[in-house]
Amino acid sequence: MVDRLTPQIELFERYLQDERRMSPRTVTTYGRDLRALRDFASEAGLPLDAKRLGVVALRGHLAQLFDGNGPATLSRKLSAFRSFYKFLERRGIVKENPAASLKSPKVPKPLPKFLTVEDAFRVVEAPTSDRGRDGRMKVRDRAILELLYGAGIRVSELSGITLDQIDVSGGSLRVIGKGDKERVVPLGGEAREALTAWLETRPTMKKKKEGATIHPTALFLGRWGTALTARQVQNIVRRYGALGSGRGDLHPHALRHTCATHLLDAGADLRTIQELLGHASLSTTQRYTHVSVDRLMAVYDKAHPMARKAKDGD
Repeated sequence: MVDRLTPQIELFERYLQDERRMSPRTVTTYGRDLRALRDFASEAGLPLDAKRLGVVALRGHLAQLFDGNGPATLSRKLSAFRSFYKFLERRGIVKENPAASLKSPKVPKPLPKFLTVEDAFRVVEAPTSDRGRDGRMKVRDRAILELLYGAGIRVSELSGITLDQIDVSGGSLRVIGKGDKERVVPLGGEAREALTAWLETRPTMKKKKEGATIHPTALFLGRWGTALTARQVQNIVRRYGALGSGRGDLHPHALRHTCATHLLDAGADLRTIQELLGHASLSTTQRYTHVSVDRLMAVYDKAHPMARKAKDGD
C-alpha cells in the first residue's frame, strides 16, 4: 500500500513551522496526533492518503481513543485533524475537510488560580531577603517577578525578551507573544526600578570560563551569562512562591492570572486587560470576571450583616 499520508503530514509540519511560526512543541504535538491517525489507518487496512480518509475513519480513530483520554486531549487531537485538512484543502490536495463536521467534546474550564494582593507582594519582594542567593541573582529575580506580576506576561515571552525590546525610561516593553504577535505593555514604577537595577548588574555576570562572553542580546541571564530558559524561570517562581507565600507549587502563569484579577478588581475594563495580556479572544479574558464575582460573593457572605443573618437562620 502506497503511503501518501506521511508526506502530507510532513508538508503540514513544515507549514506550521515555517509559515505559521508555531512553537516546536505545538508542531511536535500536532505531528504526533496525525501519525497516530496514520497508524490507526494502517492497522485498520484503510488507505494511507488524506484524500481517501473521510469522516468515518476520523470517528473510528477518536472512538478508539475515547477510553484513555480526557475531553481536553480529544479536543486537541480533533483540532489537529481540522487544521491538517484545512491546510490540505487550501493546497488543493483534498476537496473538503471531513473533520469540520465533528464536534469537540465539552472541556470544563477551571477558574484561574491567583494570589491575594498581600501574597503577591510577598512573593515579588522575597528575593530581597533570600539569604541563600547571590546578590546579582537577587537583583535579577526581583526584576523577573516584577515583570511576571506587574506586566502579566507569559513565561515564554519573558524568557525571550531581548535588550532592544525594553524602554525603561519610556516605561514600556515590546513583547513577542503567541504567533509572533507583538504588543506593547506598560511598566509600572516598581518594575522600572527593578529593571534599572538589573541592567546595571547584568554586565557583571560571571563567565563559565576565561574568554567566554555573556549572551549579547538576552535580557535575563543564567548564572554563567547564558540566556535564561523558561524552565529556569519556573524554578525561580517556585523558589519565591515558597519563600514568600508558602506556595512551592507556584507557576509563572499564576502570577499572570493574579495580575489580571487584581487589575479587574481595581476597575480596569476587560478590553484593556485583553490588550495587556495579548489574548486573541475576549472570552478568554472574561474568565477573570467569574473569579472576581466569586471573590465578591465570598466577601459578602463573610462580612455583610444580611448574609450573616441568613446563615444564622434568623
